[in-house]
Amino acid sequence: MTATRGFGIDIGGSGIKGALVDLEKGALIGDRFRIDTPRPATPDAVADVVAQIVAHFGWDGPVGITLPAVVKKGVAHTAANIDPAWIGTDADALFAKRLDRHEDDIAMLNDADAAGMAEIRYGDPAARKGVTTLLTFGTGIGSALFQHGTLMPNTEFGHLEVDGHDAEKKAAASVKDNEGLSYPQWAKRVNRYLSVLENLIWPDLFIVGGGVSKKAEKWVPLLEIRTPVLVASLQNNAGIVGAALAAAEGLEH
Repeated sequence: MTATRGFGIDIGGSGIKGALVDLEKGALIGDRFRIDTPRPATPDAVADVVAQIVAHFGWDGPVGITLPAVVKKGVAHTAANIDPAWIGTDADALFAKRLDRHEDDIAMLNDADAAGMAEIRYGDPAARKGVTTLLTFGTGIGSALFQHGTLMPNTEFGHLEVDGHDAEKKAAASVKDNEGLSYPQWAKRVNRYLSVLENLIWPDLFIVGGGVSKKAEKWVPLLEIRTPVLVASLQNNAGIVGAALAAAEGLEH
C-alpha cells in the first residue's frame, strides 16, 4: 500500500524544520515545527534537535532528513553552513541510532535535491521536461539539476566562482540581509550569478526557492537572463516535502 502521509526534516544553516506531509498533495499537514540550528552545528547536537522534532509530532514511521551537504549513500562529504565535523559522518547510522530506527527507515539527502524532488513531483509540469535547475537562496545557495524529471544528485552550483568569489558568498539571501542590500541591489548579484550558470549548463528552466521566494515579486521580475524563471510553488517547505517523499519511497543517493 502506498503511504499517504510522511515525515520530513530540513536541516538548514539557521533553522531545523520538520512537519507531517500529505504525500498525495505535496503539502504540510498542520504547522511545521522549527528549532534554531545549534551552535556549533555538530552531528550530535543536530541529532538531538532532530530527535526533539520527531518526538514533538509523535511520529514513528520512516523519516526523511536533508543536510546542506553532498550526501552519498547516507554519508556526508561536505559541510556548508554546518560544523565541519559532518564531513565523513555516516548520517544514516547517526540518525537511525538517535531516533531508534532501522537505517532503511532513514532517508538522507542534500537539501536542495530534496526541494527539487518536491517541485518536480508537485509543482509546475514544465519542470518535468528538458533540463531544469532548482536553486534555493538561503544561508547559502543550494542547487538541484534534473533532466526530464530525473535528478542528477549532489550538484554544488552555489559554489561556482563568479568574478573571483564563491557565488553564495555574494548572492545568497543571507548576504542580502547581512549587507543590508535592497532587493534591486541583491537582484543584480543574483542576475550575474544566474547568467554565469546558464552559460555553463544551458538549462531550459530555473526554479528559485528558499525563504526569499516568498518575496519573489520584489526581485524575480528584475532578472534579465535568457532562461525562464519560475518561483518554487512549495516555497520554503519544499525541502520538508521532498525529504518525506524520499523516506516514503526509499529514495537515497
